[in-house]
Parts: sequence; C-alpha cells; structure tokens
Amino acid sequence: MADEPRLDHEVTLHFRGDWGQANMHRICGWLAQEIGDRAPEGSRFAVWSGRGGLDQIEALHARTCDITVVTPACAVRMLHRAGRLDGLSALGVIGQRDRLVVAVDAALPVRTVSELAAHADRLTIATSPDDGVNVIGLAAHKGLRLAGLDPDKLTFAYSERPFPAITRFANGEADVLIHEAVMTPHWQRVAAVRPVKYLPWGDEVLEAFAAEGWPGAVVEAGYLPGLERDLRTLEFSDFVVLCRDDLAEDVAHLATWCMVQTRRALEAQYAHLPADHSPVTYPLVPEDMARAPLPLHPGAARAYAELAARDVLPDAPVWG
Repeated sequence: MADEPRLDHEVTLHFRGDWGQANMHRICGWLAQEIGDRAPEGSRFAVWSGRGGLDQIEALHARTCDITVVTPACAVRMLHRAGRLDGLSALGVIGQRDRLVVAVDAALPVRTVSELAAHADRLTIATSPDDGVNVIGLAAHKGLRLAGLDPDKLTFAYSERPFPAITRFANGEADVLIHEAVMTPHWQRVAAVRPVKYLPWGDEVLEAFAAEGWPGAVVEAGYLPGLERDLRTLEFSDFVVLCRDDLAEDVAHLATWCMVQTRRALEAQYAHLPADHSPVTYPLVPEDMARAPLPLHPGAARAYAELAARDVLPDAPVWG
C-alpha cells in the first residue's frame, strides 16, 4: 500500500505467544511478519513460547517481551480493575467466541455445579491447575468455591491445555470436565464416546464473577452435542494484544495498523473452518478490535482514529 506507515529505524521486538502451536503463536507470528515487512533491514523479531495466562503479564512487567497476547478479555478486565496491569496498554482485540463450560457424565444425578458437592468424594475433575498462571484453572477453581465446593477436598486431573483434559473426560478417566475451547472438534466428539450433559454455574457464581468484571455468557442449544437448552456459563472470549505504556509510539502505531489492515492474512488461516466454530472470529471487525478491556496505547488509538477517518479499510466497512 502506497500510504502505509513504515519504521525509519531498526527495531528488535520480542513477542510472547502460547506453547507454540496454538492461536497466540499464530497471532504473534502474523504481527511479527507484517511489522517486519515495514521495518528497515537489520530489524529483528522473536516469538517466545508462553502459557497465555498471567505469565504474559509478568513478562511485560519484567521487560522480557514487548508485545504479548492474553485470553480471555474478561480476565484482563478483572486484572485491570485489581491494578495488576498498571503500566500496560492494549493494542487491540482479536475476536474469539469461547466459553468456560462444565460437562459431566449424563448419569450423574446433578443439575447444577453446586449439586456436585453431594458427590465430591467420588469425583475426578479434569481441568487446569490454579497455579497463579493458568487463567482456566483460576476461573474453574474460583467457580467451584463460589458454588460451595472446596477444591482442597476434590480430586483433579490437571492439564495445562484443553485437549488432554477433554480426552481424559471422553475416555472416562474423569467424571467432570471444566474447560474452554468449546468451538473445537474435540468438544464435538465427546458425546460420541460417552453420554454427557452440561451444568450451569448458577446465578450466585455468575453474579460474583460479574462483580469483578467477568460476565456470564450463553452457549446456545445445539451448539454442543447433547445440549438441549441454552446454557448459562462463564464468558471466555477474545484475545487481547498487550504491550507496555512505554512501547515506542511509532511501533505501537504500526503494529495496530498491521492488525487492522492485514487482518485478512490471519483470517485466511481459519477460513477452512465454519465461522461459528473457528478459534479466531472471522471476519474481524475493526470496531470490535478497538474495544479493549484496558486503555489503548496512544499509538494504537491514533491508528484506529486515522483509519476510521480516512475510510481506507480494505474489503470491509469502516466501523460506526
């Protein structure tokens, strides 16, 4: 593009993604390449593996990375309210429709998460650890406590990522599954292996999360096999691209410009999947990308404002 921004100085940027093969690494690699195409020769870019949780925040504060990705956006909002993101800004949001869902064996005589307490001594729960880093584990354990269960008295089968936990539950190695990535084929296959039903967290749990900026959400009937009615559960959507407040203004501006103007390059990596079952929402909507759960970096805010004012967004309408 003739009028695209470019850096006039060499830059070294460290990105922090996920374990290496999931969506955060794709986002980081996409941005690194697009920024690199518009940076002088000699610029360097690296994508470090991370866990996608609170370790990303710690890495920014420790200055071991410059740009990182965290999911879900509601966890970022909660951390921002708690003051744990002081000194950090957002470049934008990459959409992803996800939920934190509780599934159990269909034969288990329970209707809500709180009713699991009556069977706690004979249940194994497949989820992620609440270890101060993993956000899935944080939400799952917090939800269980709010529902009246004591995690210290429960048996867990922990895994860092969702797919091993889903496989354990499907294979009968766990009685309860609490996890995300509900748009993936792994969730669709569970009901083919064992009868399953899905439990609502309950109003008290959802209201307690909402008070901290973490809203509830709905999984519509039929979205998951065996889900016969709408399920009220916890929101787990969207990737937030974060940086420090002191990231150079021209770098933040270019990174955000690339997020908006080259978004088709990311979307194309998911176009073989149905839009409502894609780990990255497509088409990405610039208006939604700018709605971050913490203040935008000034360079990012300038990029969104300029693109909206100039009406130059390719193959998509300007937001508003």
